[in-house]
Amino acid sequence: MDSWFERNIAIARKKAVLPSGDKLLTLVETSLDDDKAEDIVVIDLAGKTEIADYMVVATGQSSRQVGAMAMHLTQKIKETGIKELGIEGQSQGDWVLIDAGDVIIHLFRPEVRDFYGLEKMWSVPDVVAGNATAANTEAGAPV
Repeated sequence: MDSWFERNIAIARKKAVLPSGDKLLTLVETSLDDDKAEDIVVIDLAGKTEIADYMVVATGQSSRQVGAMAMHLTQKIKETGIKELGIEGQSQGDWVLIDAGDVIIHLFRPEVRDFYGLEKMWSVPDVVAGNATAANTEAGAPV
């Protein structure tokens, strides 16, 4: 029979299971939808970077709404067991960045989002020194 210590360690390990990138993405999208975020864009970062699986960009109509969305989102993410969140810009509410590990979330006011055009930067085809990459060339994509 297992000792008390072994049973409690096993229970603690089971509780430490964190959500996958896909489950975390679903939670983020649901939370933003509940908070009436606008223009929610999900960018699949697979093959583009190893910093995260997904990037989510969304708009709130005011600094207050952006701050509230960030607060609700961080609470819900922490409830999943993710304790180490990187959060920047919440006090200003113009652009809030939440780094939840597998999912990075950017919340903007409309004019700030337009100014930075973050999702355009990540959705540009791979270009090296002005030429399409070999993958695009091999696939028959115009150069």
